[in-house]
Amino acid sequence: MDTRIAALAAAKIVAIVRLDTYDRALEVAEALLAGGITAIEYTLTGQGAFAAIRKVRSAMGDRMLIGVGTALTADDAIGAIDAGAQFVVTPTVRPQVISVAANAKVPTACGAFTPTEALTAHEAGAAFVKIFPARTLGPGYIKDVLAPLPFLRLMPTGGIGADNLKSYLDAGAVGVGIGGSLVPAKAVATGDWQVLTDGARACVNALGGK
Repeated sequence: MDTRIAALAAAKIVAIVRLDTYDRALEVAEALLAGGITAIEYTLTGQGAFAAIRKVRSAMGDRMLIGVGTALTADDAIGAIDAGAQFVVTPTVRPQVISVAANAKVPTACGAFTPTEALTAHEAGAAFVKIFPARTLGPGYIKDVLAPLPFLRLMPTGGIGADNLKSYLDAGAVGVGIGGSLVPAKAVATGDWQVLTDGARACVNALGGK
């Protein structure tokens, strides 16, 4: 699991794919990879997430880290891991999900909003703490949380894009999650893959020296 944790931290950006259906999951992954994104999650709010994970893992091999998002139950985690998910993401503190993933040696990014929730997620075994929604908090919040809890691997998500991701990393975050601005549903529906590639490239370029 340590290797996967290191790989996810090195990726810096996790692309969050939240669509109604995932029939074009592979095309989405290929477009993001072309722009330099190497970690992607398919959320369970859409239909066919497990099939998408299985298909993309098979096609991508070691070129991308493929995970599942919005995992709320132990069954969610089991199904995703069985499909080949290399990491599991929750929107809130879900100890049962962390436990299942830990037993399978799969890292989790567990959602939290407050310092208490962040520490609870960490103590439950989460490899990363997904500060969500970050848009209402800002980079200063990340710095403030890390002052007394410097051992946390924080991955803020929500309202983050190429224009502000660097500020979160400079505040101490190990990475960020980026959703709608990176994978717009309209572009996927029309097959405008260049929009995804250009957006991914802009985010990667925004990393600067990170």
